[in-house]
Amino acid sequence: MTRGTPDPSPDGPVRLNGHRAEARPVRGKERQAGHTMAFRDELWAAIEDVYAEILAHPFLQGLTDGTLPAEAFRHYVVQDSHYLRDYARALAVCAAKAPDEDAVRQFAADAAGAIAAEQAMHADFLTAYGTSAEVAATEPVLPATRAYTSYLLAASYGGSFAEGLGAVLPCYWIYARVGEALLEKSSPNPLYAHWISTYGDEAFQQTVEAVLELTDRVGADLGATERARVIEHFVTTSKYEWMFWDAAWRREAWPV
Repeated sequence: MTRGTPDPSPDGPVRLNGHRAEARPVRGKERQAGHTMAFRDELWAAIEDVYAEILAHPFLQGLTDGTLPAEAFRHYVVQDSHYLRDYARALAVCAAKAPDEDAVRQFAADAAGAIAAEQAMHADFLTAYGTSAEVAATEPVLPATRAYTSYLLAASYGGSFAEGLGAVLPCYWIYARVGEALLEKSSPNPLYAHWISTYGDEAFQQTVEAVLELTDRVGADLGATERARVIEHFVTTSKYEWMFWDAAWRREAWPV
């Protein structure tokens, strides 16, 4: 769904913001002190089965082999445009609740990036389908999108910073993992190949790593009750990620 809020680049893949981090262990790493499990690893272990279902979904399979129906991808882009507006709001709330200035800057920049992505990358995709962002904005927000964004905003506004972080994290992390997994295959369809390159790009991977490092730091200080809530939000929004792709695959509509 830019996920995770890429800033547009006219010459190729996009990036979320200027944060840099050591290259790659987006998959997880141990904390150096005591070699105990990092919080990111605990979170990822809770969604391994969900992620496997995401990678196996026919929407993503169709991206790489080029067989994804154009109408399914258009559905995805339109709903992602709706999604990103509320995702930006959730990131802005995280910025307001962030524990330090670096985290405030990070989430504030990513919130602005979500809007920029909606105006740039999605507009390019919609133009390719003979429509525009203005027309897409008039199309309804459909059930999976409404449910996902409502949950994101409720968790961000109603919970602690850590709870909001748990809710917004899958949009960063799962997209980075999916992009990395699909990048080698790419796609014979230029639009789909561009989407894959966006999220497989090293700059995007490094930005996600910065968020994961923050997640590990926050997780180290969580009590048992709050830790459980963060994990619950993370698992729930990871499932919404699967539902979002599935809704596009089915060309979901309101039943009544």
